[in-house]
Amino acid sequence: MPEDRGIVQDAPNVEETLRRMQAKLNGIVPEFELPPKAELAFRINRMKRERNAVILGHNYMEPALFHSVPDYTGDSLELSRISAQTSADVIIFCGVQFMAETAKVLNPNKTVLIPAEKAGCSLAEGIGVEDVRRLREQYPGAPVVTYVNTYAAVKAESDYCCTSGNATAVVRHLFNQGYDHVIFLPDDYLARNTAADLDAAYAAAPEPAAPGRKTIIGWNVRCEVHELYTIQDVERLREQFPDAVILAHPECHPDVIALVDYKGSTKGMLDYIRNEDAPRYILLTECTMADNVAAEFPHREMVRACNLRCKHMNLITLEQTLAALENLQYAIELPGDIIERARLPIDRMLAIR
Repeated sequence: MPEDRGIVQDAPNVEETLRRMQAKLNGIVPEFELPPKAELAFRINRMKRERNAVILGHNYMEPALFHSVPDYTGDSLELSRISAQTSADVIIFCGVQFMAETAKVLNPNKTVLIPAEKAGCSLAEGIGVEDVRRLREQYPGAPVVTYVNTYAAVKAESDYCCTSGNATAVVRHLFNQGYDHVIFLPDDYLARNTAADLDAAYAAAPEPAAPGRKTIIGWNVRCEVHELYTIQDVERLREQFPDAVILAHPECHPDVIALVDYKGSTKGMLDYIRNEDAPRYILLTECTMADNVAAEFPHREMVRACNLRCKHMNLITLEQTLAALENLQYAIELPGDIIERARLPIDRMLAIR
């Protein structure tokens, strides 16, 4: 949704900031919550200009932040591409640690800040450098693709990175290069769903690859939010909202994916809602995104059908974003060799469309 940035960001004072936020977030955020948030947003927008800073906001940010201070919004792939092109001196990444690390790898000479010091990710925590090295030994010759939801040190052990938006394209590229087996880390469900997209076999490490078939070798880690969606959730939603289109993130269980109408990254889901008419829409992903979509597309009816929040994304607030700018705090620091080695798999990812 980057084309709509500036609606609040360019407001000349707090009063106009509040007016624009009220118009954008009417029915999404209780009105009594907005005055203090508008003051914070105005101060952030003023200070980022003074510091020549750019703010990147992931689609899972809470609505009052998402629709007031980011210069660019999107999913991990979209924001990675934007961060590689920015001329700003300071990058504030309103997202979690691995996202800010990716921006630092792409901008080693810039200051990259994350508003909350401990904004982690269950997927990134679930795979380490030694795990990757052992898998290379177990499956010699197989290239390693690491999901962007990993820390930079793990990316540095990889051949390619990917996001949920281009996982299929990256693995297809490797299969087309003649590889029969691809190690795909760390999200188990994304690996299984990618294998299904490519009509490939799936093996959970340390299982052997399927003989005579293209095989994705997966890991045993899952997103702590998306793994909570169940077949029963989809069935109940179908029963209550039979005219709704259900969209799901590919980190959901394959059995859930088989029952929904569309599977895609957060950008893919946004594009679907923007371009495809339906009576109503249901998102099976981090729940804040449905609020952001409802504010962005008031002519679309969104069913906010869950209460699944990412506890890590929820740590990013307007208050902490302002503190990050004021104090230049929680700067991302990475060793030079990690930056150099992690850059190659990220660049390879960005080169694949």
